[in-house]
Amino acid sequence: MKTHRYWVDRDPDAGLEDRTARKAVEGTNDNKPRKGNWMQTFTGHQFWPLDPRPEEIFIEDIAHSLSMQCRYAGHSIRFYSVAEHSCMIAQYLLPLYGREVALWGLLHDASEAYLVDVPRPVKPYLAGYKDAEARVMAAVCDRFNLPRAMPKEVHEVDGRIIGDERANMAPCVAEWYATGEPLGIWLEYWTPDQAERWFLHMFNQLYDVRRAAA
Repeated sequence: MKTHRYWVDRDPDAGLEDRTARKAVEGTNDNKPRKGNWMQTFTGHQFWPLDPRPEEIFIEDIAHSLSMQCRYAGHSIRFYSVAEHSCMIAQYLLPLYGREVALWGLLHDASEAYLVDVPRPVKPYLAGYKDAEARVMAAVCDRFNLPRAMPKEVHEVDGRIIGDERANMAPCVAEWYATGEPLGIWLEYWTPDQAERWFLHMFNQLYDVRRAAA
């Protein structure tokens, strides 16, 4: 039986400033040489993907970028963002494993905000990608007070949800690799704006509670 857990208890628009009111601020500049070049993020900051620092990571950048990226390199029937994927994982994990694991689930693809969502068959053949991904995720974990090692529960659910997401793909001419038992969730197919706001809303609930309890 399909299940869908909406544990959030407020309007996702509550407390979020209007996008047009956001202002860019200067990036960190401590005069130390950086590895590689920098990219501009959604909020107008500088970010060095090959030399990430926790203080240069902002949740608004992550939420916006992931909401604009379609899973499976766009080979789906309807638009389904990395941000929605992350929200689905977080809300599935929360009642089973608690807020820290759920927050890790929400942020498990945060590196893709800076390195994009590379299809799984391609990643092993991109020299340096896995190292860059690990460095960005380490910075994300440090920024949001999470352990650097991905919880095994997040890894398992990230695989199992593929079984649910395949409902948004055409029948395949070949047999897929094993991904485990589907979670039994419904995809919502949020627009980028909806996905961004839900992602920020879920983050604010999970992270604010953790910070208050620290």
